[in-house]
Amino acid sequence: MPPLEPAVTTTAPSSAPAPLAGRREWTALGVLMLPLLLVSMDVSVLYFAIPFIGRDLAPTATEQLWILDVYGFVLAGLLITMGALGDRVGRRKLLLSGAAAFGAASVVAAYATTPEMLVAARALLGIGGATLMPSTLALIRNLFRDAGQRAKAVTLWTAVMTAGISLGPVLSGVLLEHFWWGSVFLINLPAMLLLLVLAPFFLPEFKAPTAGRFDVLSAVLSLAAVLPVVQGVKQLAKEGPELTAVLAVVAGLLFGALFVRRQRTLADPMIDLTLIRRRMFGGAVMANVVAMFATVGFAVFFTQYLQSVRGMHPLESALWSLVPSAAVLVLAPAGAALASRADRAYVMTGGFALAAGGFLWLTQVRVDSPLWYVLTGCALYAGGIVVVMTLANEMALGAAPPEQAGSAAAVAESGTEFGGALGMAVLGSIGAAVYLRGMTGVEPSQARETLGGALATAQQLPSAQAHPLLATARDAFTDGLNWAAGGAAVVMLAAALLVATLLHDRRPPAPSTGGKPASARG
Repeated sequence: MPPLEPAVTTTAPSSAPAPLAGRREWTALGVLMLPLLLVSMDVSVLYFAIPFIGRDLAPTATEQLWILDVYGFVLAGLLITMGALGDRVGRRKLLLSGAAAFGAASVVAAYATTPEMLVAARALLGIGGATLMPSTLALIRNLFRDAGQRAKAVTLWTAVMTAGISLGPVLSGVLLEHFWWGSVFLINLPAMLLLLVLAPFFLPEFKAPTAGRFDVLSAVLSLAAVLPVVQGVKQLAKEGPELTAVLAVVAGLLFGALFVRRQRTLADPMIDLTLIRRRMFGGAVMANVVAMFATVGFAVFFTQYLQSVRGMHPLESALWSLVPSAAVLVLAPAGAALASRADRAYVMTGGFALAAGGFLWLTQVRVDSPLWYVLTGCALYAGGIVVVMTLANEMALGAAPPEQAGSAAAVAESGTEFGGALGMAVLGSIGAAVYLRGMTGVEPSQARETLGGALATAQQLPSAQAHPLLATARDAFTDGLNWAAGGAAVVMLAAALLVATLLHDRRPPAPSTGGKPASARG
């Protein structure tokens, strides 16, 4: 089978039915799932490996924080740049370059001998990941012209991304049972090598014919805008309203304003601002932001509840956290199928409403609640949110012309990164405030600050003092979880109302037409 020749694709006239994708295009989608799965897994794969890395490399607390966070920071900061670069140099070319970089950085990370070396390798992984994420979504826009087929492809894309984040800790735990910590990085190599071999045969090349030159200053400004905002918001979530965190957010917003101003003056902007102002695209991106706000913001409460309140081992808690994914696997395709027969805005409204119901359910969780009760609430909100994310990604991708798909995908992905960081800050602050109130008068101060601090303090106390302290701390944390879930429910209900009002399309949904499969065209 010869490799596909580069193809610069144009949009089909609106009067002609969109061509259907054939077996070759669906096979290409399977190839695209390889990098997506690994990039999403790398967000969470280090959760269990950190204690082993700590014993071997002895990083300081600051170095350990950078080992965990630098991947996400670099990924978020370069998404817009890489999306625009793919539109100009070719999305398949960028995908293959990113795969090679990701594989090489994985080897460096696996055999790192110092904390600094591992931080640098994780940063390189972030660069590689930033080339892979928007390329996979943008190529779906080019492979699937028919709206119905594209919705199914984006559904699979969203499900794989969600599954990768959930599977990361589980895979990490299994590997660490049998191998050294570097194995969590080496697992990337077989998939990346397979991608490098298969992509030239199944993935068409695409680059925008009129994208213009790449503006380096815009790339610098986008990086300077995104990184301080994400870092500042995460710092606010961890340490409260400190001056450095506030200044970081303000600086990022100022650079963001300069970035927008420059885009308005360029003949070939990195991001077409008229695209963002489109109701369907901008609304879909905001829906994604809100969805990730709740998903990431509440995830830390769920994980800590299983481990620190219920006393589960990390691997056990990771395995139980996969249970809500069953709802994701069912509701993601169900939502896409329903959206082919009804207004997508109403289906997304239903998704937000279901997520709100799940969070309201979790406001009733107690320290001794049955595990099935907790998992049911998580399954409800996870299923509702994945319906929203699936349709929002498809709506954003469909609203962008094929030649701008890379930039559009990058903007959507940047929105999810920002939403996750904002969720950690807002919901985390709610939970922390409620916990602090519940621990009023408890000594020492370390136990009042976090549940982890209370657990560490209890280990140093006699049983007669440790048990009351642990009971108080677990009750206080669970109260914080309840209030955070309530806050997330309010945000979900507000989002449901906004989506129903702003994204409602009075035109009937376009049916999937029966044109020839794309691979059958001459």
